[in-house]
Amino acid sequence: MNVKPLLDKVIIKPIPVETKTPWGIIIPDNAKEKPQTGTVLAVGDGKPGEPLTVKVGDTVMYGKQGIIDIVVDDEPYIMMKESDIMAII
Repeated sequence: MNVKPLLDKVIIKPIPVETKTPWGIIIPDNAKEKPQTGTVLAVGDGKPGEPLTVKVGDTVMYGKQGIIDIVVDDEPYIMMKESDIMAII
């Protein structure tokens, strides 16, 4: 990836949501929630005096607020502030 986030921003590849239940029922697109876990692909340098906690390769859990959808090399990713990440899994 040739994109470097600035300051406290991170780029995440969302982990796809299952399209079927364990019982084989197909979940329609309009009933699916956006993925709330993903893998960190790139991180900024942090704000002055505030280094980032997450690093490339971490699997994280994030909320729905503060997400910016981006496309790099025809692949969908999300960008957000590190403060919008709730946990490292």
